Amino acid sequence: MASTNTPDPERRHFLPAAGHAWLLPFYDPMHRLLGGAAALEALAEQAALAPGQRALDIGCGTGTLAIRVSALEPDLDVVGLDPDPQALARARAKAQRAGVRVNWQEGYADALPFPDASFDRAFSSFMFHHLDADVKRGMLREVARVLRPGGSLHLLDFGGSGDHSHGLIGRLFHRSEHLRDNLEGRIPILMQEAGLQDAQQLDQRRTVFGAIAWHRGTRTS
Repeated sequence: MASTNTPDPERRHFLPAAGHAWLLPFYDPMHRLLGGAAALEALAEQAALAPGQRALDIGCGTGTLAIRVSALEPDLDVVGLDPDPQALARARAKAQRAGVRVNWQEGYADALPFPDASFDRAFSSFMFHHLDADVKRGMLREVARVLRPGGSLHLLDFGGSGDHSHGLIGRLFHRSEHLRDNLEGRIPILMQEAGLQDAQQLDQRRTVFGAIAWHRGTRTS
């Protein structure tokens, strides 16, 4: 599955993890307060990680998931990718305090700077809804490219199947182009279109912001 995408030599616009750069110091405390750790724990467990595998966290932000994955399986080769150098600086400091090794790289989800078939697992947590429609599709095609046969993408985000009219996310952003695919339960369809097979929603839970859902798609060949 060859790729024509290459990393953009010029910095592109991106939305920081907290929405605005000045909010970045508050991102981790808010994440813990809202129960994000348990959601990420479930995401990591669904991946069935094994020693010797290579894992990629796309849009890793301040590194919480990548650090947790590395701690769960010390013999894993973990790469955290994000376009925000300020978030990556925080991720590096957190990893050093946690005593884990993660390879942090700056880059974009739809132009992954890695060779074909170079990862066993890919993760995405609470970043997919930030992307424009064409970038979402580009990201999923890139994930399918860099996964090895039998490798899988594990994606956690707002939305999923069902009625979202009562959740804060659904009420405030039901007309948002960025969230439409999420709220209409289309993430598995987008995965399938990008070449990831057996794409499905694995679980869904209610939060104070509305539903969050876990998804998985696999590269079979």
